[in-house]
Amino acid sequence: MRMLLPALVTLSLALTSCTSDDNGAEDAADELAQALTAGELPAALFGGEAPQAAFDGVVEGLGDRSPEVAVAGVTEEEGSGEAELEWSWEIDGTTWSYTSTAQLTEGDDRWEVVWAPSLVEPSLEEGERLSLSTVSAARGDILGAKGFPLVTERPVVRYGIDKTKVAPRLAADSAARVARVLGVEVKPYVEAVRAAGDKAFVEAIVLRPDDAREVDAAYSRIRGAVAIEDEMPLGLTRDFAAPILGRVGPVTAELVEESEGRLQAGDVAGLSGLQLRYDEELAGTTGIEVAAVDEEGERRPLFNDGPVDGTPLRTTLDHRLQLKAERVLGGEREVAALVALRPSDGAILVAANGPANEGLNAATYGQYAPGSTFKLVSSLALLRSGLTPQSPVDCPASTVVDGKRFENYDDYPPSMLGRITLRQAVAHSCNTAFIEARDRLDEGTLAAAAEALGLGEDFDLGFPAYFGQVPAPESETEAAADLIGQGRVLASPLTMAAVAGSVAAGRTVVPHLLEETAPGAEPDVPLTGAEARALRGLMRAVVTEGSGSFLAGLPGEIGAKTGTAEHGEAGPGGSLPTHAWMVATRGDLAVAVFVENGTSGSSTAGPLLEAFLR
Repeated sequence: MRMLLPALVTLSLALTSCTSDDNGAEDAADELAQALTAGELPAALFGGEAPQAAFDGVVEGLGDRSPEVAVAGVTEEEGSGEAELEWSWEIDGTTWSYTSTAQLTEGDDRWEVVWAPSLVEPSLEEGERLSLSTVSAARGDILGAKGFPLVTERPVVRYGIDKTKVAPRLAADSAARVARVLGVEVKPYVEAVRAAGDKAFVEAIVLRPDDAREVDAAYSRIRGAVAIEDEMPLGLTRDFAAPILGRVGPVTAELVEESEGRLQAGDVAGLSGLQLRYDEELAGTTGIEVAAVDEEGERRPLFNDGPVDGTPLRTTLDHRLQLKAERVLGGEREVAALVALRPSDGAILVAANGPANEGLNAATYGQYAPGSTFKLVSSLALLRSGLTPQSPVDCPASTVVDGKRFENYDDYPPSMLGRITLRQAVAHSCNTAFIEARDRLDEGTLAAAAEALGLGEDFDLGFPAYFGQVPAPESETEAAADLIGQGRVLASPLTMAAVAGSVAAGRTVVPHLLEETAPGAEPDVPLTGAEARALRGLMRAVVTEGSGSFLAGLPGEIGAKTGTAEHGEAGPGGSLPTHAWMVATRGDLAVAVFVENGTSGSSTAGPLLEAFLR
């Protein structure tokens, strides 16, 4: 007869068991459970043959984790028995529970346990061991306007050395040849191949399929060189909004440290831009898998806790306009940027950086003197001082403030010198007219006008964004320079697009890129409808009669303002390099174009703006 006995049994029940050693089987089972929990298996419990090394080999793939093992029941029959064991492993917040069976035998002095891998996990066979691995979650896409996937899993080809396909003595030579063919640094790659295990694949470069077609045919003749098709999160093109969206790759030691345990060496995560800022949301939650691995390395899954995929990040970027802007900037050899937004709601449609930027996010975080595009702010300040677009102002060829001479740009039309209207001063961008009118402005008036147009007050937009500054001037000379967007006045292309957008919308426009991050503005002195109409008229005059007349042939009613700002150190001829700017509005679109070093706003930034608006 076979009888099931609980682990803890009363004396009366023990007396009815069929063992000759009261509670001997149960005592052995209890001792076994405690030993397995501690991870130390005494030889005496196993008949003098210590299975410690075998046990360690089975469980070492689970790391430093220890199980909780309890006896669920014991059965005995004629000198043999079985102990049912309940196992519970805590693995990264997940519990893996199961039962196994230990075979017991009655020895001369005590009950003993028979070692077998199935004691640890019921399906394990000789030669198998437990292995814990992570299961990556699908990374969330970065979406653009109308849910278009800007960054999603796209095909790539991974190039590198498979060390199982080349003799160890030849691996370094193959690595050097691979590096030269692919154009990567030879010495670091050779060292990486040398340091890798005998069965490792050591990646040299990852290419998009179109770029992969350009790889020299000699690559396929290198021993151990392989090309593996895969997928990874990528933008529409290699450079598509790259400084904004960021990139994904193997984590750095710094990111591992800052993650407080969330990231481990070897993980893939966001390294820059939105990918870095929102890595936790995009990455999702990694899952785990426990498998039985045989001597050939074949895996047999035993337990898994599936991953939770990342959450898509929704942005307002319009992929067609972004691609168009990047094509427009594609031939520019200087640092350049183009930003476009929708004045009605502040949505950023384009944040494009030129190829010469080399990763610099000039579009939203550049800090530059805005030059005469800032005259939109100065004009608002003068309108608030009592001037109208038709008010007369003085536009001399030059003016001196505390010994500093200010002049108009080189090809300023002579017919627009002397007594002209504010409208004409803006249309033709007369520097001296604004400087001569500085006495009309009280302290703080210029900064208040800037704030009303979205310049000078910081907002957290969820990505690097610079909103500019209009600090209190420290001298008369600086106060004069501020009025024409020089001095210590600074702005980004994003800021100047917001200024133009505020004029178009008739209220302060705060740009936003992320759907859930759209802050509102509360300027001390808000823009009024009458002020906005006057400013729109001034911007329209730039196109109909002034420095932006080359835009007149484009469809739609366009308003604009050109700008040039001196910066840096004088060149061989004594002249300073100049930033070139232009802003424009058409319908529900506001655009700012910037080139770090150009001739003028109309001749350098202007053609780029015109090409974009076409």
